[in-house]
Amino acid sequence: MDIGLRLKTIRLQAKLSQRELAKRSGVTNGFISQVEKNQVSPSIGSLKKLLDGFPMTLADFFAEEESETTKPVIYPASEQPERGTGNISYRLIGSGFPERNITLLRETMPVNADTGHDLLSHPGQECGVVIAGRLLLLVGERRFELSPGDGYYFDSTEPHRFVNIGDTELHIVSASQPQGR
Repeated sequence: MDIGLRLKTIRLQAKLSQRELAKRSGVTNGFISQVEKNQVSPSIGSLKKLLDGFPMTLADFFAEEESETTKPVIYPASEQPERGTGNISYRLIGSGFPERNITLLRETMPVNADTGHDLLSHPGQECGVVIAGRLLLLVGERRFELSPGDGYYFDSTEPHRFVNIGDTELHIVSASQPQGR
C-alpha cells in the first residue's frame, strides 16, 4: 500500500490543507508533506495521530484501500433501476457507486410523451444528447428542436420541459449534478 498517496487522497477528499491537518493532528505540516511524498514512513502512533485529524481509524485507513478497488465499474442494462413514472423511462446508471456525484440516465420517451404540462425546475445543471428520435426542449421561454447527435446543457433552475416530437421513441442519455458538488 502507498501510505503517502493514501493519506494525500483522504486529505484532499476531506478538503483539508496540509497545514489544517497538521493543526488538527498535532504534527507539523512538514511531516505531513514528507509522509505524502513517501520520504518518511510514519510509525503506527504517528499515523494514528494523523488519522485522528479526520477522524478515521487505522482499520478504516487500510480497509478503504481495498474497497476502492472493488467499486463497481460496469452497470449492465438489467442492473439499471427504473426511476421513471408513467410512460417515461429513466434508467439510472451507477446506482451502486458509493458517494455518486453525478446522475446519469438512459431515458426513453414514447411517441407524443412529455415530462408534463408544468415545467420542471431544480437546483444544479443538466446536459444530454439525443441518441434517437426528435426532442422539443423548452427552457424558460426558449424552444429548441433536437435530432440524433444534438446535445443540450443548461442551468436546471430555469423552468424546462421535454417533449417527444418525432414519430418514433425518443432516446436520450442525460447527466445532472446538483449545485455545490
